[in-house]
Amino acid sequence: MASRFALMIDPAASDDLRTDFADSFTVVDPTAPALNVSELSTQRGDGIFESIGVVEGHVQETRAHLARLAHSAQLCDLPAPNLAQWRQAIALATAHTGSGEGVIKLILSRGVEHGPAPTAWLTSAPAPDFSAPRTRGIRVVTLDRGIDSGAPSRAPWLLLGAKTLSYAVNMAAIREAKRRGADDAIFVSSDDVVLEAPTASVILRFGDRFVTPAPASGILHGTTQLSLFEHLAERGFATDYETVSASSLRQADGAWLVSSVRLAAPITAIDGDEMSHDAEFSASLNQYLLSPRD
Repeated sequence: MASRFALMIDPAASDDLRTDFADSFTVVDPTAPALNVSELSTQRGDGIFESIGVVEGHVQETRAHLARLAHSAQLCDLPAPNLAQWRQAIALATAHTGSGEGVIKLILSRGVEHGPAPTAWLTSAPAPDFSAPRTRGIRVVTLDRGIDSGAPSRAPWLLLGAKTLSYAVNMAAIREAKRRGADDAIFVSSDDVVLEAPTASVILRFGDRFVTPAPASGILHGTTQLSLFEHLAERGFATDYETVSASSLRQADGAWLVSSVRLAAPITAIDGDEMSHDAEFSASLNQYLLSPRD
């Protein structure tokens, strides 16, 4: 069973070339207070994060998550993270993850208001039991995100392609989905373009071709989606990034929400309309996602 662990990180400059960052880490009690009350991550959600799945002591897709952390930092005008330092912090946390499935979270905040430096920390904990959504599937509703698909290019300050700590809208969308009798949601733009789920990427199957919405619409590029596309290509399937209309969702031969910890959750209904569900194929996807992946 995975155990809880927390580590405060004194962020090193991105050009710091040392090989040992141990003196920049402070292990803290994961159940005790650790942040300054003026911390901007809690006051404004001003920061970025990554959630990395851990399976039987193996951290999944470390390189992809660190690359996305650096990309989010660039979009948010945060200091570039020293990826060697973060990798060492992940290794330290991995020693405390134990057996089963866990999740390691990397958090980089703008820091204390009027402070000189960002705040950074890492946590690890047991992952929730997602066996039911992986096997029985989930019901979703489509929700208007309130922007058109061209908004990210016109207004990059919306930070739609960054994984920020500002998840209030994402959580509100999931609560709205549950109020409508569903398990999760898919965001759709005001001009009828499928975007993403609040905490997952969307993958659709049309015959032997698998499609995900093009990331140019401000979609967070999913690490699990990228890995799954590589796996599907190795199995001989075609994979594409496309502009997907909301109406085409129901024309798909299969659909999944994929993310780092829940993995592949097959969609069994969209807005109350039942979807076909190949349980055996979904099981094969999750078997791959549970295997060690670097």
